[in-house]
Amino acid sequence: MAVQTGLGEPRGPWFVSPELDPDGRGRWDVPGSERDAARRGWRRRLLSAAAVVALSTVSGAAAGTWAADRDAPGPSAASAAPVPAELVTAAEKTVPGVVSVMVGGSTGASASGSGFAIDNEQHIVTNDHILSRGGSGPVTVETSDGRRFAAEVVGREPASDLAVLKVPPSARLSALPLAKPNSTRVGEPVLAVGSPLGLAGTVTAGIVSALNRQVRIGNGRHTAVQTDASINPGNSGGPLVNARGEVVGVNTAIATIDGNGSIGIGFAIPIDQVQQTADTIIGRGG
Repeated sequence: MAVQTGLGEPRGPWFVSPELDPDGRGRWDVPGSERDAARRGWRRRLLSAAAVVALSTVSGAAAGTWAADRDAPGPSAASAAPVPAELVTAAEKTVPGVVSVMVGGSTGASASGSGFAIDNEQHIVTNDHILSRGGSGPVTVETSDGRRFAAEVVGREPASDLAVLKVPPSARLSALPLAKPNSTRVGEPVLAVGSPLGLAGTVTAGIVSALNRQVRIGNGRHTAVQTDASINPGNSGGPLVNARGEVVGVNTAIATIDGNGSIGIGFAIPIDQVQQTADTIIGRGG
């Protein structure tokens, strides 16, 4: 039986489904888990093989499309379906308010993830496990247009896996609107926005798969939003937004099988919990 494990860097608290046995089976992890050298070597070989397969598949598809287009009098019947206009608009609204978060330096531990502006005071919400894995080193954020700023850590809440940063007013980040509590519905389309594998401004689409999903974050049990939007290492701390561009949660965890990447099961901290925790941190830390 396949064992569900975490994947990538940085490693955060384990996520364990309360419905599964605590014997190592069914573990959920943040998008990021540190592996030993052998494990990383195995993953590199796996990725290389996957790249060859992907290249072969793409080449074959391209050749098939070329042949069909050559023989057919009109446009190819296999043209892609149009992207819903509301998701395009939501992405355009969201990306300017999302940042890449980098913690630590070349001489010590380092980690990276994502974050987003929560107000016009240039406060940024992210995951606490990013700061933890970075060894509490200096924090730098990079905006969607490539500007970098040193960030102040306003406060951290490890139990909720949330932290708040602050950048100078010159960053001019656009605060993202937050969804109203209890307004999220199963089946509605959502976008996960962040910097998976360091690819800033990446947007992936899916739906809300479930609400009130019980997972254990560290030693505590929490309620999460489940989504099938692709979430990978580096998405930690980024927003999950609805078709109106409103944040419904903070992307925090993924489920994997044998460490093989996103399998369409991701978890986000609900926005009502995020807002409450962020307000408390900001009120306490300024």
